[in-house]
Amino acid sequence: MSIEHLAIWVKDLEGMKAFYLKFFELSQNEKYHNPVKNFSSYFLSFPSGARIELMQKPEISAAANDNGMSLGIAHFAISVGSKEKVDEFTEMVRANGCQIVGEPRRTGDGYYESVIADPEGNLIEITL
Repeated sequence: MSIEHLAIWVKDLEGMKAFYLKFFELSQNEKYHNPVKNFSSYFLSFPSGARIELMQKPEISAAANDNGMSLGIAHFAISVGSKEKVDEFTEMVRANGCQIVGEPRRTGDGYYESVIADPEGNLIEITL
């Protein structure tokens, strides 16, 4: 088994698509739009075949508590291949004005990772 895709509700569909295409090795499909449901989406594909679906529907809104957390996905992780690449990627996104939530480090459970936030605050672990 493997994860086929991860879906994320977004406010700014085009802006979020631009972010993910800029920083990750992704290709995109044609924009899907259903005018009856007022729903639009893009699938962004990694070379491995795994995909991220960015979805927008104006009536969907955030429902986070005071500390910014809500039930559901807490983060997702993207492997860049090595400790050096984690460090390089983190510095590259920092230089582009992205928020670094967690500096590169070895975690208690043995991962080497950093944590960044996409433009809408979704957390992405950058790992080996």
